[in-house]
Formats: sequence, structure tokens, C-alpha cells
Amino acid sequence: MEKILNRFIEYLENQKNYSNNTIKSYRKDIKQFINFLKEEKIDDFEKVDYDKFIKFIGKLKLSGFKEKSISRKVASIKSFYKFLLSRKYIKKNPALLIQTPKIPEKLPNFLTYNEVLKILDIPHKNSWQFLRDKSIIEILYSTGIRVGELANLKIEDINFADELIKVKGKGKKERILPIGKPALNSLIEYIEKRPNKKEKFIFLNKYGKRLTERSIERIIKKYSLISGINKKVTPHTLRHTFATHLLDRGADLRIVQELLGHERITTTQIYTHLTIEKLKELYEKFHPRSK
Repeated sequence: MEKILNRFIEYLENQKNYSNNTIKSYRKDIKQFINFLKEEKIDDFEKVDYDKFIKFIGKLKLSGFKEKSISRKVASIKSFYKFLLSRKYIKKNPALLIQTPKIPEKLPNFLTYNEVLKILDIPHKNSWQFLRDKSIIEILYSTGIRVGELANLKIEDINFADELIKVKGKGKKERILPIGKPALNSLIEYIEKRPNKKEKFIFLNKYGKRLTERSIERIIKKYSLISGINKKVTPHTLRHTFATHLLDRGADLRIVQELLGHERITTTQIYTHLTIEKLKELYEKFHPRSK
């Protein structure tokens, strides 16, 4: 069974072009399922029926896994069984009958524009690290890119003349994004002062090497605390903020989908809930017969 799993992983790498993190999750989920099958004395995927899937899901729940984790594992198994059927390892696909657990909808956390300004208006320090940190915050809010996409930005990805950046997102898909003048100017100021001019990655640590995603998260947390914002602020918070502010100001949902790099419009629609909530709040505040 492990050999077949390895062939599935090769398929994800070579034909689906999934990211390393996504492939790692698939491997972990399917490996966990294989270990369960071994406990059940099953040594062939052909012998698995619908009841075994239900038992596996039940075991996950008893082990304390949340709906989101279980939903991801079910999705991994369904993709794996689709692969098994296409490669004729099995004659029929019992995984088609599995119902994916419903995940409770959770609205993303975001900042107001004044809160963004509070983070960006912290007192200037005469160091390249400060310029780096300010540039990171400016770019995250200006473009809505993911923290991993930011960490992997290279000098060659920036089109300074046309004010555009090239981003390699999930599944190694590239997209071209506009970048605002304040963010671009902040980036230029940092690049002029950064210590290792030869390093291809833009954002560097004190050793002149690529800044990690965890380090970027710490930077965002540090400046949000300094600015006195009483919220948990992460790089993803700035991504949510970017999308919410665009929709609040009338941007088309399809445009926001393209900017965020979402494959499905349903992923982007979560942000419409935020704008609807704001509209309801304003309606109740200003309409004389709202209550």
C-alpha cells in the first residue's frame, strides 16, 4: 500500500504541480488512513468498503480531531481513491459515498483602515531592519499576498516601472498584481539599505539570508502590539483586510478572487459576509424605522 501511496505522491508532484506543503498534508492523511486499515487487518485498498470509511471518520472524532481537520482528511482520501480508480488499482470507488463533515463558518478577522494606519505610523527608526519590517507590512496590505508568497519574493519579481509584482502562489501558479505607490516606495527604500545586495530573495534576516514565514509572523505581531491594537494580527489578517477593504469600496468579487489567487469564487465569497454585516450595522444605525 505504501508503494501505491508513493505513486500517488509522484502524481501530485509531477502532474498536479501541488505545493510541498499540500503534498506533505496528503501524504500524512493517507498514511494515517493506511495505518488504520492495517489495524483493521486490511492489506488491499480494493477490500475497503463504505463502513470502513465511516469507522475511520468516527475514530478521528473520538481522537479529538476538529471538523476542519477531518474534512481535509476526507478530501485527501477521496482524491486518493479517485486516483486508484483511474489507475485501475480498484474496480469501483466506495469513497464517492462519503459525506464531507460540514465546517462551521467562521468569519475572518480584519483591521479597520485606521488600525492599518496605526501599525504603519509607528515611529521611524534609522535601521535597515525597520525599513524591511515597514515594507513587509505595506506589501501585505497593498497586495493581499500570502505570507509564503511574500517570503519567496525575488528582486526579479518586481516590475518597478509598471508598479507590478509577480507572485508564485498555490500549485506554483503565477499571477501578476498591482502594487500601490506607498508600498513600492517603501520597498525601494528598504532594498537600497539591505545588507546583502547579491541575495535573490528580497526580505532578509540579520544573517543576510531569506526571512522565514515564522519570522514574518513575529514581525507583524511585534508591530501590532507596539501600535496598541487589541486584536490578534497575523499576515493572514492583513490579507483578509486587503480583500475586505476592496469590497467595502465597491470592488467586483471576481477581481478580488483574481487578486487573492483563489481557484473558486466560493472561497472569496466569505468576504461578502463581512460587507453585508457592515451594511446591516449602518442601516440599523441610520434608518429611522430599522427597529
